[in-house]
Amino acid sequence: MKRIVRQLFWGALSLGALYSCANIGHPDGGPKDVTPPRFLSSNPKPEALNNTKKKIVLLFDEFIKIENASEKVVVSPPQLLQPEIKASGKKISIDLLDSLKSNTTYTIDFSDAILDNNEGNPLGNFSYSFSTGNKIDTLQVSGTVLEASNLEPVKGILVGLHSDLNDSAFVKLPFCRLSRTDSRGHFVIKGIAPGKYHIYALLDADQNFAFNQKNEEIAFDDSLIIPTHEPSIRMDTSWVDSVTYDTVYQRPVTRYMPDNILLRAFKEDVHSQYLVKSERLTPNKFTFYFSDRADTLPTLKGLNFDEKNAFIIESNSLNDTINYWIKDSLLYKKDTLSMSLSYLYTDTLNKLVPRTDTLNLRAKQKMINEDKVKDDSHKGKKKKKGDKELQTLFLPVNVHAPSSMDIYDYITLNFGEPVAMYDSTAIHLSEKVDSLWKPVPFQFERDSVNHRIFNLFYNWAPKGEYEFTVDSMAFHGYYGTFTDKIKQDFKVRGEDEYFSLHFNISGVDTTAFMELLSTQDKVVRRREVKKGVADFYFLNPGKYAARLIVDRNNNGVWDTGDYEKKLQPETVYYFPRILEYKALWDITQPWNVKERAADKQKPEELKKQKADDKKNKKKGSNSRTYGTNR
Repeated sequence: MKRIVRQLFWGALSLGALYSCANIGHPDGGPKDVTPPRFLSSNPKPEALNNTKKKIVLLFDEFIKIENASEKVVVSPPQLLQPEIKASGKKISIDLLDSLKSNTTYTIDFSDAILDNNEGNPLGNFSYSFSTGNKIDTLQVSGTVLEASNLEPVKGILVGLHSDLNDSAFVKLPFCRLSRTDSRGHFVIKGIAPGKYHIYALLDADQNFAFNQKNEEIAFDDSLIIPTHEPSIRMDTSWVDSVTYDTVYQRPVTRYMPDNILLRAFKEDVHSQYLVKSERLTPNKFTFYFSDRADTLPTLKGLNFDEKNAFIIESNSLNDTINYWIKDSLLYKKDTLSMSLSYLYTDTLNKLVPRTDTLNLRAKQKMINEDKVKDDSHKGKKKKKGDKELQTLFLPVNVHAPSSMDIYDYITLNFGEPVAMYDSTAIHLSEKVDSLWKPVPFQFERDSVNHRIFNLFYNWAPKGEYEFTVDSMAFHGYYGTFTDKIKQDFKVRGEDEYFSLHFNISGVDTTAFMELLSTQDKVVRRREVKKGVADFYFLNPGKYAARLIVDRNNNGVWDTGDYEKKLQPETVYYFPRILEYKALWDITQPWNVKERAADKQKPEELKKQKADDKKNKKKGSNSRTYGTNR
């Protein structure tokens, strides 16, 4: 029996061993691999001189892969023919398809595109260089690209140098040295020869490394860039794990300058004027949509009708959206309106020239059947069998009079159709005084831009109770409808529900305005800066951010730049932290707008472009540059 048991035991043990050998995989437990790939060698060798080979092979100590090579890997000087970059096993091969330039340093900057195949640990800031001449250029410049309008880091934009200092070089020639920004908007241009340069950023739509399309995002620096270097000391840290460090030690390094270049990226205003579309959704109204703002309205001539005094014309402040409300029912009942429209059009030479289009506008919907419009005597009656359905139609209106009215707010009536006339005596506002409603005087006026909007202004008493009423038939529309009776009761919020915030601004000596922002970077309030002060009253308790816009032309809006005119976009500053205040507080906040560098101003909570998660504490010690003296 003992012999049988021993045979069964050794048989089971052998089967277990065979099963273990047949299943290949990672053993459970053990430390996680956090080490990035290590560069071993290359052909040609790093910093090779007088190189004529267009194929480069890089060897690493483990299996590797390349992430987003077309976005992250940059070859400098730029290649008009995209190089072929492939990872296979432990090797990376690069085939340069352009002809090699003589006496030129070539740099292939991989950024953090090289990762190990298992855990995806990135080899940070890896680059490789060789020269077709007898020396390697080793100078570098670095900095940050931010969106000019909101200081967001710009990821993936090209940043390049021109040794040709003519302004036309950026428009006609590819860069001589090149880099690309990372997720923080940071860039490093390597392999630069001594000299003087202009620096630019370009979101290159057609991949020719030149600014030849007006819709491309760009940035430029007004100053010359003169690369230099000096010896320096860097403090490095030896880490035990992700939170515990072992040793801090000093390492001699070379500091390349300038290393704090700031480029504010923008798109130029492209004024290309043309008719985007025309539509006639209902018989009594048609609309023209233009691509850009205009100083004047287009000229309309009816081909199958008389256009004189035929319309109520509504346009927005830019004149790029224009509504034509047709007054005469005989006209809007026409199935098709034929007309010629004359306006200024941007031609292929970017010049405004006269243009006339012939349009035939057919209504997509029908007007509501007039036999459905009955007087108020039918309202509320039950429909009898065989009777025609009766419906009272009123002039549509949206009323803004919230039940909890802000102390600074006002009542608004927004009509869905043009108002032909109204009776001001039929509009009433009453205030509750000792449980009685007392009529009070108020200001009522038509909006200066949109004539279908009417506003009622009154100096509300804090915590006061009000009743707003409009008698029926007070407003008469152009198409035979009247308003129904309107009644809104509301209570005004008390002053003890708000706080006040006052900014004392320093660092700017020109016209400017401030914007108070939500934590989603949306504008909540806007105030002009007067004598270095911006006051915000009646703010709801909560969290806010703030930014200041230098308004050099004093037009109350942020203006973009223009490369041809050498005009930078208007400067934007962000208050560097989120503010949070409670009701009844009255705060004065000092702010020197130039106290922090622009790339350190915008609070992280507001940024939509977040830094890549893979950039961790250890990555800095793993960053290496091969083929460049450090």
